[in-house]
Amino acid sequence: MTDARATIAIATGDPAGIGPEISMKAALDERVRALCRPIVVGDPDVVARHAQACGIGKPIRVVERVEDAGAAGDDLVLLACRSPELANLAFGSNSAASGRGSLAAASKAIKAALAGEVDAVVAAPQNQTSIAMAGIEFDGYPSFVARETGLSQHDVYLMLCFSDVKIVHATLHVSVQEALAMITRERVLHAITVADRTLKRLGVASPKIAVGGLNPHAGENGLFGREEIEIIKPAMEDATRAGLRVSGPFGADTMFHKKDVDAFIVMLHDQGHITAKLLARNATAGLAIGSPILFSSVAHGSGHDIVGKGVADPKAMIEAMTRLAQAKPVAQAA
Repeated sequence: MTDARATIAIATGDPAGIGPEISMKAALDERVRALCRPIVVGDPDVVARHAQACGIGKPIRVVERVEDAGAAGDDLVLLACRSPELANLAFGSNSAASGRGSLAAASKAIKAALAGEVDAVVAAPQNQTSIAMAGIEFDGYPSFVARETGLSQHDVYLMLCFSDVKIVHATLHVSVQEALAMITRERVLHAITVADRTLKRLGVASPKIAVGGLNPHAGENGLFGREEIEIIKPAMEDATRAGLRVSGPFGADTMFHKKDVDAFIVMLHDQGHITAKLLARNATAGLAIGSPILFSSVAHGSGHDIVGKGVADPKAMIEAMTRLAQAKPVAQAA
């Protein structure tokens, strides 16, 4: 009998952090395994050391290719992304080797998705300090996914997901001054369009999208700024003409109280992140949307203070995996 479950690659994130631990815990979760075939991607020696330290006793079956995974049974399948420089890596430490290792695992998982070998990718948290020590340009997973899939770094957006709430950011890890310059009619429309397409992949037949303003009180009819009148509203009208269901623009301080909304669009990083981290601390997953692949990550950090203790909570990883496991193929979502 053919296994109809999706295959999801789990990139282990920062090798010195809790990424390998929560990756294994998520891959072994009964709810996850009922919905998909998880394949952890990382360095075998690093993963084995984390498993031993955290008391994860399931057998680890190392494969060199996704196609070698076969029927895993109760085993934890690990797609090897070998990095000999991690052999003496200390838990809870920052290093260039750790930065390189985390992105190597993510890159290998993304390449597997592009090749159609896996249906989606979920990435454990990286550590920006270690990546910076490695001299690698990195300002978050969405721009990394964009570069790995051949897109402009600004054409992949972050959708924060928790409970039934989804928040899409029109701009992300840039200065406020740069973000203001990026907020154009074309970009706001693109963010709305990508959000609509992603929601359809996630099973929402006719998405309803609320769009937030840039200024206090969404500009108060031009009293506090004209971006809503001259940029955001015209973009929404373009979306409406294309058949999308949008409302707004709303003040970012009040719109999250609105019910019967499938996703919110915010203009700036903090408009979405403050809301998400107040309402769902350590339980928020991030979807990188707009690329050819399905890619999700978690919105919490690498947990250097608790690494190797076996206490890291995989809840956000599990939520990310179950969400992607139920997503529709691209053709069905069109």
